Amino acid sequence: MSDERSKALHARAQLRIPGGVNSPVRAFRAVGGEPVYIAKGEGPYVWGADGTRYVDYVGSWGPMILGHAHPAVVKAIVEAAALGTSYGAPTEREVLFAEAICEALPSIEMLRLCSSGTEACMSALRLARGFTGRDKVIKFEGCYHGHADFLLVKAGSGAATLGVPDSAGVPADTARNTLTARYNDLEGVARLFEAEGEHIAAVIVEPVVGNMGCVPPRPGFLEGLAALCAKHGALFVVDEVMTGFRLGITGAQGLYGLRPDLTTMGKVVGGGLPLAAFGGRRDVMSKLAPLGPVYQAGTLSGNPVATAAGLATLAELRRPEVYAALERTGAMLEAGLTEAAAKAGVDAHVQRVGAMWTVFFGVRAVADWEGASKADTKAFARWHGAMLRRGMYLPPSQWEAAFHGVAHTDEVVEATLAAAREAFREV
Repeated sequence: MSDERSKALHARAQLRIPGGVNSPVRAFRAVGGEPVYIAKGEGPYVWGADGTRYVDYVGSWGPMILGHAHPAVVKAIVEAAALGTSYGAPTEREVLFAEAICEALPSIEMLRLCSSGTEACMSALRLARGFTGRDKVIKFEGCYHGHADFLLVKAGSGAATLGVPDSAGVPADTARNTLTARYNDLEGVARLFEAEGEHIAAVIVEPVVGNMGCVPPRPGFLEGLAALCAKHGALFVVDEVMTGFRLGITGAQGLYGLRPDLTTMGKVVGGGLPLAAFGGRRDVMSKLAPLGPVYQAGTLSGNPVATAAGLATLAELRRPEVYAALERTGAMLEAGLTEAAAKAGVDAHVQRVGAMWTVFFGVRAVADWEGASKADTKAFARWHGAMLRRGMYLPPSQWEAAFHGVAHTDEVVEATLAAAREAFREV
């Protein structure tokens, strides 16, 4: 469902922008209809081009943990922009940002700033290959680590939504060095190491998957991956682009007691602006140019406006009550949605970790891509449309996690559950 103003804008967009969108899942093709064009956001709300207000559970796909237009973040952005928007030179704020990340995540001794999660993951794995002298990496089916060529192999939500599990334009010689395993299947990873161990540079994993819907790790899975990497001399790379500072001030690695060799970050760390980072062990990071032979660079890396937004966001997240509040409202959503579906007689299952969650239709206890791919996407599309008509803006794909933030008060959650009780009756 979309308003007339959005329809007109989308018609114009399709003449100049492929599919009318600058990121594929925004096209609403998985749920039918046309996308809502957003005019503004404030707190937990966004407004469509026609002025309709929606409760936002997309949150720019994760970054808006404080809500839209948070006063402290806006103030930091305005003050930084007034001094210049880009220098292409070092700034004090980059140092402060690096120190803040390293203080929060003890596994990170050094880090490099960049502009997107794709860039962070691509660069971290290049570094892992350069450090180990090996070519192969292991990733998991349904996990998405950005659109670098060698990572677009069984890559989850975006490609699956479009019915293209692997992208055209990716050379076979590039993809052959990417090995895939089932998420939550530690034995499968062990078999890959037995067969290819001397060639494997790294294992990269979403510690809580958000790109086949919200899928948590089974007990011991992440710890087992770390142990296998250590045994075989590979690097353990944790992709916290989605989970970093969303599941806690120490990320998923703090939640699960991990100490990865490398970590990638994005989304929340930029406070809504393009900012990302990768970091980890000092000996590994020292292989990056200009210290070492692994090249990585970026004109806008460490952008002064983006680092200002990131620092302001991290400062707000250090308040002790933040994550307790997110867990409480998350539990309200999980319990309320579960009850609403049951009362409507709908076969739906809610999976949640902290402030990320998914309502799966037609499947139970999803643990991997095989399970997620069996979800009833038509039922999800009907529910999505029914929720949108009631002012609830949810990710337009069964396989994308939803996000709530500190601006989603009890009253906002109650309004959401009231809408859901009605919407489930239309599935």
